[in-house]
Amino acid sequence: MSGYRKNLIRRFWEYRRAHFADADDLFDDKYTDDGSPPVFKKEHASENVLVRPRANEEEKEKVLQDIPPKGRHRWFRSMTSSQALAQSVFANLKFYGKLDLLRSIRDEEGQPLFIKEPAAKVNCSLEYDVDYLGEPRPTNVDVFFDADYRVAVECKLSETDIGTCSRPRLSLKDDNYEREHCDGNYARQRDRSDRCSLTAIGVKYWKYIPDLLRWPADEDHVPCPLMHTYQIVRNILAACVRVDGKLYREGGHAVLLYDERNPAFQEDGAVWNAYEAVKKSLTNDTLLRRCTWQALVTRLRADGETSWLAEGLRTKYGI
Repeated sequence: MSGYRKNLIRRFWEYRRAHFADADDLFDDKYTDDGSPPVFKKEHASENVLVRPRANEEEKEKVLQDIPPKGRHRWFRSMTSSQALAQSVFANLKFYGKLDLLRSIRDEEGQPLFIKEPAAKVNCSLEYDVDYLGEPRPTNVDVFFDADYRVAVECKLSETDIGTCSRPRLSLKDDNYEREHCDGNYARQRDRSDRCSLTAIGVKYWKYIPDLLRWPADEDHVPCPLMHTYQIVRNILAACVRVDGKLYREGGHAVLLYDERNPAFQEDGAVWNAYEAVKKSLTNDTLLRRCTWQALVTRLRADGETSWLAEGLRTKYGI
């Protein structure tokens, strides 16, 4: 376990003792202060989302409904959950009408990272369904700003990778192993006519990739450039492809939102390298940008109406 993760978990236990001192019944007692983070019981998972102090029940319900229980990840109830962190930030900004604060957060070139248009023209969705890339089981974008220009945000906290392709991870016990297993190379395998196992089952990633990245679809790649960059590329596609199947190269971008303390996101870390590999391969490198939670929280702290949220993030996460 990295020193970063140890320190983060230590902080979570301090937070639990300070803010849930008499509420042991909310927590799963299988997880103790021996290297595991505090984990809420399933029925109390909503306690992992920050809400405004003295918020009434209606306010709490509105913030919590942005990711209903059926949309929660398996480990949403762990304090290390980046999904709970994303809901704490974006669901509150959305409910309290403060999304316009995000317009002032800019990238290195001075361009808006999250919202390009006035917030009133933007629909903000958490766990946005992407059902137009041909995936048999569509996954979701963590936070999606939908307008004429679209932004897909991937939210991370203590993760050590960005999300990798699942097909090399298939094992013999999986029903689709013989049909879909991949050895990690973009090359014809197992008598498939397509170089990509996902293409063979109708997934459209490689239909669009050559128009956005310098990765030809009609040549072998060893290893497959998508294997360790999967989630980054998928979010770019989610932002630039529309429901009608048309690709808009200038129609949006993806943002990687991360904790600057996490070594995987620092120079030469696993996620840093995946990000740089995609960034350097894009025909338009503005399609991928990054931002730290620290930069976002700095903006929240400067606004009197969201300073409570900034303080909550500092106390719980040390951000």
